[in-house]
Amino acid sequence: MSSVACSTSAGAETGQVRYVTDGDTFRLVSGERIRIANIDAPEIHARQAKCRLEIERGEAASERARALLDGKVVTFERVGHSYNRTVARVRVDGRDLGEALIAMGVARPWLRRHPKPDWCS
Repeated sequence: MSSVACSTSAGAETGQVRYVTDGDTFRLVSGERIRIANIDAPEIHARQAKCRLEIERGEAASERARALLDGKVVTFERVGHSYNRTVARVRVDGRDLGEALIAMGVARPWLRRHPKPDWCS
């Protein structure tokens, strides 16, 4: 696969995953950072997490995301931009990635401009 994202039908694009940053963010081979839309996964860094439990949950979420994404070609539809990342709805192996992570219990639904889920309780 080329390192450049390719266009597909209806505004969707494809790209190959280089690595997973955490449970809701990954980087494509092209260098573009993708934040999965409409979900939140717990933080993995002490400076961002609100408690140790969140970090533990974040590490588990990152492992699950890696298992689903490492080296895979994903289809994504851009819906916004946040902190130098493209926010996108993402599909992998024909499945909605956000829904899959929520079903696994490692992410929660989260709409932008709403309070983030509490991972400490």
